Amino acid sequence: MNKLEISEIKRQFNIDRFTIDNICICYVGSEKEKKFITKDAFGSLPEEEMHKYLKYLKKGLSGTIGKNLMNLEFPLSEEMNGGKQEFLLKVRDSHLDDDDILDEYFDRIIAQYDTAEKYCIIAVHAVYDIPGKGSDRMLQEDASEDVFDHFMTLLCPVELRDGELGLDPENNRIGELEQDWVLHEPDKAFLFPSFNDRTTDIHSILYYSRKCEEIQPDFINFMFGLDAPLTAGDQKDTFNMLVSGVCGDEGDVEVMKNIHDSLSELIEENKENPDPLVLSKPDVKKIFNDSGVSREKMEAFDERYEDIAGDEAEIMVSNISGIRSFKVSTPDIEIKVNPEYLDRIEARIVDGKECLVITVDDRVEVNGVNVRTLIPRSEKE
Repeated sequence: MNKLEISEIKRQFNIDRFTIDNICICYVGSEKEKKFITKDAFGSLPEEEMHKYLKYLKKGLSGTIGKNLMNLEFPLSEEMNGGKQEFLLKVRDSHLDDDDILDEYFDRIIAQYDTAEKYCIIAVHAVYDIPGKGSDRMLQEDASEDVFDHFMTLLCPVELRDGELGLDPENNRIGELEQDWVLHEPDKAFLFPSFNDRTTDIHSILYYSRKCEEIQPDFINFMFGLDAPLTAGDQKDTFNMLVSGVCGDEGDVEVMKNIHDSLSELIEENKENPDPLVLSKPDVKKIFNDSGVSREKMEAFDERYEDIAGDEAEIMVSNISGIRSFKVSTPDIEIKVNPEYLDRIEARIVDGKECLVITVDDRVEVNGVNVRTLIPRSEKE
């Protein structure tokens, strides 16, 4: 799903237009025991409760694609009879109204979800009449062409809120309020099926993690039968390792500037595209080629890519370090440069030493004070 499709589904989580029919909640204790399960028609809940649940559902569709939000695709093996996809379709098609299916679904989550906290599993089922689009690409609410039949699951921690000072009207005093168990915003969430190309896609899932580096790969594998993607941090590290592993001693400042320029151009070319900008192996290879990496070094690219990233690995440009800034560091010095002015930095040999030379044609500040970079000898005398 891209950001426009995610936004379209988020807009349905609104008190004036919600498409949810059923909501089910399972409260799980710290020993992984099911404390209780509730099932309700969503529209029968008090309005204040509906507002809070809708807020949590929106949160489960928030963040950056490739960081907090990940598009996961079922492997073919899980789309066969008895696969993970078949079971999730059973959950969806039951409208969360089949006790046996719901019980098994909750059991699967509890078995592999890694947390020491009490938490609630919140599952909602919804059917969205997908409006058509006119020639002006505006939505036409009265021209529904298809329906998006789906369910969404939130895993929300439950924590004991510390007692706070508050008004005790019965005794006309300020006193300590009672401690309460409080439901927090989701730590994990997933939407199935996905809403790709504004239609139902049973081959994929949208997965949310509040902490983008704690996606719980074992849980993803257990629930959906697929290997978890690289986290945002892993993608950044992988790209940096590829630069080092392929370029070797050719990974100088000029090559890094060229790589940065190539990535910036890609971002500019795709800025109107709602889909995340993803680099596959051929994309990375072209960037390295265009950035001045020698033919000799590029001969080892395929082998290095497979060893470091895996042949099918993809890297989102938004996860690569330094796209919107350019930083040069030594153990004692750090220089940050606006990417628009990279041409002002050069690597030179000065008096037999490797140096970075920065062209200055404007004012210079040191600790907030305007200074001159070089005082002519005649002025010194």
